[in-house]
Amino acid sequence: MAKLKITDNARQNGNEGWLLEQCCDSPLDASTRSEIIQDLHIIGGKRLKDVVAENPNILLFPPVLGGLKDGVEDLHICSYSEAYDRLYTGNLMGFVGVNNTQVSIASRFASGKEDYFLHYMLIKVFCPNIFDLKHDTSKDAAFDFLLYLFPHYFNEAMKQGVFKMYRTFERNDSKVNGTIDISRHIRSNIPFKGTIAYRTRELSFDNPITQLIRHTIEYLKTSPIGRSLLTGKDTQNNVRIINDNTSSYCANDRRRIIASNRKELHHPYFTKYTVLQRLCISILQHEELKYGSDKDKIHGILFDGAWLWEEYLNTLFKPLGMTHAENKTGKNPIYLLEDNHYERFPDFYLTKKMVIDAKYKHLRYVNIARDDIHQIISYLHVLEAKGTYLAYPVNNNEKSDIRNIGCLKGLGGEVGLIGLKIPQNASCLSDFQNAINKEEEIVINKLSLLICKQ
Repeated sequence: MAKLKITDNARQNGNEGWLLEQCCDSPLDASTRSEIIQDLHIIGGKRLKDVVAENPNILLFPPVLGGLKDGVEDLHICSYSEAYDRLYTGNLMGFVGVNNTQVSIASRFASGKEDYFLHYMLIKVFCPNIFDLKHDTSKDAAFDFLLYLFPHYFNEAMKQGVFKMYRTFERNDSKVNGTIDISRHIRSNIPFKGTIAYRTRELSFDNPITQLIRHTIEYLKTSPIGRSLLTGKDTQNNVRIINDNTSSYCANDRRRIIASNRKELHHPYFTKYTVLQRLCISILQHEELKYGSDKDKIHGILFDGAWLWEEYLNTLFKPLGMTHAENKTGKNPIYLLEDNHYERFPDFYLTKKMVIDAKYKHLRYVNIARDDIHQIISYLHVLEAKGTYLAYPVNNNEKSDIRNIGCLKGLGGEVGLIGLKIPQNASCLSDFQNAINKEEEIVINKLSLLICKQ
């Protein structure tokens, strides 16, 4: 099994990217090298939208592709150039594998053996209460990522109510309410006992979907990280509801329940259960399905780096009263014209005060992209804001800070940068948390002062 560890945004350039020897965990002989290259051509060379559609065992977050004009569906997970003998990546992070090749894509803003930055963002966005208990990452980071996602998607699905579906029950009593089963009646009720065997079809909360969720919950309880994930108030209440409605639960039925969920759920009302169903199956079958269980089939879990950075920043900016415009869901847009035409989605804004756009990229005063600066200036003007900023991660060679680039001509307004320093070389996840919390505090305090002044 060949394991490759690379970072996101290794660009398509002969002087960039990763050499195979540079990212492989062991020396490469000619045979292994040839196998890796063949597998990489299967992973790369296809649009992300097509890869996800053809491979049900690859999970993508956010689980939205197409129709948003954000270009995510056209990304490649990674690609290999034989001319330069280099491996290139885009804005996707996570784990992916095919046959005997595993590829781990870490954040380029992290360093060291473990990508604590990606772990931290996932925890902060999906399960912030996990830090109430001491824990650290396991040896299988891909599995940790699956667990981190469960509370969020579980609680989101439960907001639509407990999933219910029609099930056929075989009964044998005196209260006939269905189709009489003559053959079973003869076998069971002769001589006549006063009961009648019949079949009835009823809506039931105890069904393959809720059973799948129950099995996942019980599985999470077997590990320290899993138990800590179930400690949130909403999660505990929802776990209690699932337990109350799955009276037929039996631990030995896990394989049967997984088999009964092979067909992906498509329901006109319980829409949020589709992602939860796939997530539960991935958790329960992780050891069987991870990396290369089927010939030429792609497996793994991937995250859009730009989206995750934006959602992480939302956990910092929301308590300051900032509105988060979500282009993935269409929530909280602004409009460029007075008749509510040309909707746009600035990442964060306070009307008549401030606009912030999240950028998961390296930024410098001298090389801010033309489109980026034009975008935030447009937002500033439409919202009549006093200042507009680009929020981005920085490495150890810079400090967490908010600095102004200058004042706009014409209608005025400050343009600036918000840099959040990403700690490097942490010894464990808790050390990383302590270090980045200090950097977050610097940014939040300075941002609060700016808002008060405007």
